[in-house]
Amino acid sequence: MRDPIAEREPAARTARPNQWDLVKAGIMFVRLIALVAAFLFVEGCGVHTAPFRDERGATIPGSIATITDVTVGGVAQRLWFRGMNATSPAVILLHGGPGTSETALFRHFNADLERHFLMVYWDQRGTGRSYRSGIPTATMTIDQFVRDLDEVVEIVRHRFGKTRVVLLGHSWGTALGIEYAARFPDKVAAYVGVSQVADMREGERLSYEYARSEARRRELRSAMQALDRIGEPPHTVDQMLTSRKWVERFGGSFHGDMSTGKLIWAALGTDEANLIDLIKFGQGNRFSLDHLWNEFRAFDADDHFIAFRVPVFFLLGRYDWQVPSILAERYFERIDAPLKRLVWFEHSAHNPPFEEPALFTETPVDLLDSPTAHDSSQ
Repeated sequence: MRDPIAEREPAARTARPNQWDLVKAGIMFVRLIALVAAFLFVEGCGVHTAPFRDERGATIPGSIATITDVTVGGVAQRLWFRGMNATSPAVILLHGGPGTSETALFRHFNADLERHFLMVYWDQRGTGRSYRSGIPTATMTIDQFVRDLDEVVEIVRHRFGKTRVVLLGHSWGTALGIEYAARFPDKVAAYVGVSQVADMREGERLSYEYARSEARRRELRSAMQALDRIGEPPHTVDQMLTSRKWVERFGGSFHGDMSTGKLIWAALGTDEANLIDLIKFGQGNRFSLDHLWNEFRAFDADDHFIAFRVPVFFLLGRYDWQVPSILAERYFERIDAPLKRLVWFEHSAHNPPFEEPALFTETPVDLLDSPTAHDSSQ
């Protein structure tokens, strides 16, 4: 018996591909045009930073809100200057990572700092808007980054007539900040270390053990297997990222309901970031990690930077196991400085600025209000 469906099938098979190929080609073409248009639109518009305005919409006299690219250490690097009063004490933000731009995050969560300080946001070499594919990899060293920081400090001092600046470091940025504060005290009004790194070797070990302990306690076999595969530190970049993944999953990076995904959306909701920044973030983060991780994982502030001639403040998350805060606390006890204070954030892990933004924004204002820590900006 003949099968009428089988007889019709070859004809259908020869007719349909032609129709669907055209449809699919059209869809792909439209998507490509839309993607190119979106890219050109986003790239063409770029990013901006809104001026400070009064209730009538006029720009507030004496305020500053500007973006500039400057050559630092032979590489073009991005700076943002924002402050309601440009004569306020200057605070240079040293973001985390390596390679993790946090300008948009601080603008989203901690913008009120700009009411009290001249905030200087800096995308470090190889990070965010300072990422370039041609950056010489030989320049990706902590020593070079400290030299870059010195150039940024000089730019701020000369442009705004400052005698000293405040350094505000987060995570990786605290390695640069603590070394700079120890080496160049005449240029530093105060140092503020958020999620301060101390002994990185011991910190990585404790971070890994925290993830393993939590995986066992929760009886999460997938985590145990992943952590067993990478073994104990020292870790490669990919192994470290695996460890970090589970540290974050178990609350050692964010204590509450914050997450990396939520931070990304928060950043993209600001004037200072768009989809291009998301692309550059990924490129710069990986580039920076690949070329800085081996040196950074051996960093030991506890062994090299103890005596300071400037005020030193540590702001630590109680539940931080990404850069274990218990090590920063031990390091703090050993520090000799004219003024020092440790502030605990009881509802934070590794990211107090974004986990407890209101308290975090108030804290530097209170700490830097003392005459010892205040730069008169004369």
